[in-house]
Amino acid sequence: MSTQYFEGVGRRKTSTARVRVYPGGNGSFVINDKPAEEFLSREEDRSRAIEPLRVVGMEKSFNITVHVNGGGITGQADAICLGMARALVKMDPELRSTLRGQGDLLTRDPREKERKKPGLKRARKAPTYTKR
Repeated sequence: MSTQYFEGVGRRKTSTARVRVYPGGNGSFVINDKPAEEFLSREEDRSRAIEPLRVVGMEKSFNITVHVNGGGITGQADAICLGMARALVKMDPELRSTLRGQGDLLTRDPREKERKKPGLKRARKAPTYTKR
């Protein structure tokens, strides 16, 4: 693998992904030292993770390595998607309008888990009211 790479960091909920894109590769995709098919077992999560490559039409042009931690599998897939989009923009700033326009892949999803409040069962669910 060549030593020249472009790095992007993506986050979603409590997941953080550090994505490295190596230009001129054969299309290998490794997540936490495992092949992507093994790490992301659901096809939906895999397709979400490589969506930025599909949008710019360069699916087999790069070798990609990812270190991801925190959260669940779907949140990690979304974090990988954002990190990959940011790395592609670092590599070629002219891709920004394409990634922004088709699927809005450069915007971080700000939704986080809301904290639990005292006296409630969860963040907003209250105990059942009984009159007597």
